[in-house]
Amino acid sequence: MEKACEHLTAHGINLSAQRIAVMQYLLEHHTHPTADVIHSALVRKLPTLSKTTVYNTLRLFVEHGAATMLTIDERSANFDYRTDPHAHFLCTQCGHIYDLPEDHERLLSCTNLKTGMKAESAALYLRGCCHRCNAQKTEA
Repeated sequence: MEKACEHLTAHGINLSAQRIAVMQYLLEHHTHPTADVIHSALVRKLPTLSKTTVYNTLRLFVEHGAATMLTIDERSANFDYRTDPHAHFLCTQCGHIYDLPEDHERLLSCTNLKTGMKAESAALYLRGCCHRCNAQKTEA
């Protein structure tokens, strides 16, 4: 819980039990969860926690740079506590989202920007079949 409090405070977010719980979940579960997954997991401990509160909390985190919203899956938004530039891979078979290490400068230099343009951020989403699903295909 201490790490969640430090992370929120460092991003200028006032602490509340709900905000701490949501950030703690993101820090402990590197699964790129949706707001609904987070709500389902936390409502057992915080029975008064509403889905609206979770959605608003996640939006606040994104606005303050404390979390990242991924739009890799067009069906839902996923959230990541990591805000450092890195790529993501979505397995189209099992739905798991993986973090991929990627150099930020390399991401930004992948495109040919017109003179006078300067990229400030980049997102790289890859989709395909993960190593686990590929292994299951070859065994079958």
